[in-house]
Amino acid sequence: MRFRTLVIALLAICLLTSMGWSKTETELPTAVVTKREMVVTANPLATEAGAHILKIGGTAADAMVAVQTVLGLVEPQSSGLGGGAFIVYYDAKTGKTTTLDAREKAPATATEDRFLDDAGDSIGFSNAWQSGLSVGVPGTPRMMEYMHDRYGKLPWQRLFVPAKRLAQKGFELTERTSSQIAELLDRNPGCGDDERLFFRDPTAFEYFVDTDTCEAKPAGTLMRNKAYARTLRALARKGADAFYYGPIARDIADAVQGDLNIPGDMTEEDLANYEVVEREPVCIDYMGYDVCGMGPPSSGGLAVGQILGIIENRDDLMGSNPLDADTVHLFSQAGRLAFADRNKYVADSDFVSVPVAGMLDPDYLADRAAFITGTDMGTALPGYPPDMIASYAPDTRAKLSGTSHVSIIDRYGNALSMTTTIESSFGNGVMVRGFLLNNELTDFSFDFEDADGIPIANRVEPNKRPRSSMSPSIVFDDDGNVELVTGSPGGSRIIGYTAQSIMNVIHFGLDPQEAINIPHYQNRNSYTELETPIPGVTLDYDAEALAEQLRDEYEYSDVRTGAMTSGLSSIQVVESDDEKPGKGHGKGRKHFKTILVGGADHRRDGTVGGR
Repeated sequence: MRFRTLVIALLAICLLTSMGWSKTETELPTAVVTKREMVVTANPLATEAGAHILKIGGTAADAMVAVQTVLGLVEPQSSGLGGGAFIVYYDAKTGKTTTLDAREKAPATATEDRFLDDAGDSIGFSNAWQSGLSVGVPGTPRMMEYMHDRYGKLPWQRLFVPAKRLAQKGFELTERTSSQIAELLDRNPGCGDDERLFFRDPTAFEYFVDTDTCEAKPAGTLMRNKAYARTLRALARKGADAFYYGPIARDIADAVQGDLNIPGDMTEEDLANYEVVEREPVCIDYMGYDVCGMGPPSSGGLAVGQILGIIENRDDLMGSNPLDADTVHLFSQAGRLAFADRNKYVADSDFVSVPVAGMLDPDYLADRAAFITGTDMGTALPGYPPDMIASYAPDTRAKLSGTSHVSIIDRYGNALSMTTTIESSFGNGVMVRGFLLNNELTDFSFDFEDADGIPIANRVEPNKRPRSSMSPSIVFDDDGNVELVTGSPGGSRIIGYTAQSIMNVIHFGLDPQEAINIPHYQNRNSYTELETPIPGVTLDYDAEALAEQLRDEYEYSDVRTGAMTSGLSSIQVVESDDEKPGKGHGKGRKHFKTILVGGADHRRDGTVGGR
């Protein structure tokens, strides 16, 4: 299977050339190749930290801890200690793949009418987002410790050094972070304490905003966060318990309960009771490859699997290249069907019965694929998976969020795919001890039942984890070897971004960077989205012409073009035909040399590191 990849990669060069692409003319980002280890993140400083840990002998789990602590500092709008994450992890020593659920939880006192007023009406997303009601019990610190205890190699304290050094000595604010601060300020331009909704917390306001001008601190500003350094020092000395018990936990609970907009109800006991859950991966066969992702409470693994499974069933409709109208049509229709099922059935499986096996059943997917014809089907209805026990009302909200993705392969053959988040940009806007709190509970449905009284699977319940779209994925070849590690941020668009990255590599034979450079398209069972090309970042194409073709030839009623800011981080393992003595990394692996081919998303600040 690996040799087939090399052949297809050569064909892909011809394919992209036929689509009007020339590297010398457009100077698009190209893939990075390493021999031993690789890390791909959304920020150069985080990539540098992870690459350093790998270089001194750390595992993928070790590197992840260093990366996460740096990301929480330099990309605070996307992830951090106050958030949560999902991980798909391949352990080369045992040949086992597992997933870690470090999703935030609702407090023990949460009720299903959490986001409704006294009249039973929604309080509105902005009010919920910028309030204590939105904060879920964070999972990231416990997740870092859990991974290190089981899969780490270097001393725990050493993994915090890069982030502590940056927090103390300072780092330059990026253009991306500065612009996102400005976007939030533009939505609520008041500068006084009583006028602000966004960055209503004085500590966060003073950290991110120039208080003299009431404008975002500009890119290049030297940022220091000594409070964050002290928090990291406590974690390094005492482990995750330093976060979930004692002064830090008390400050988190006080901040939530004393929120200046709407107080929340998280307690120190909620924090003390938080646990990471290890779950079985959700896997599906796609073109002879095993695509494994995160199951409930994430909808990612199921929806990505359904999209790919449906596409393979209707291979007869597939176009000749990734931007062919037939390809876009097939992918968008598969997305409609997957989102119809996702919205109805997927929630925290510790609270509701999710038909996981049935949703990926080959016969069921073949039946679903039969709904796809040569024209747009319109809004798809959910199906009836074989193992469905209970029926729920759909929750159709589609949101964007503050999220990041990390892909790592170490010298030992371990592979890690992690999507990490604090939900919306800058979480709920409240800063505690140098890190931001999440607003993850707005991922729950704001209603708990439909007009007919049918309960919504993703309703708020005590200690429940809200549904997510995060889709960390690892793809294995037919010998059980790691082939591709991928994933992306992007709210509910994550599903389409991740599925497209896998399709571009496996079906069209593109390398990870070429796959990322392809403009995005998807349908979340609503309108069809086409990405407007970005010079020097994505392949150039005529988005409006493609939109018109979909309308005219495929009878699409609603096609929209615009920005689709993914943050894909992808690594492909490619074997050469030169034999290498010694043991292979995975079960069934032949003794051949391997190289790692990495791609980072330049729609954000992605970079690849390793050696």
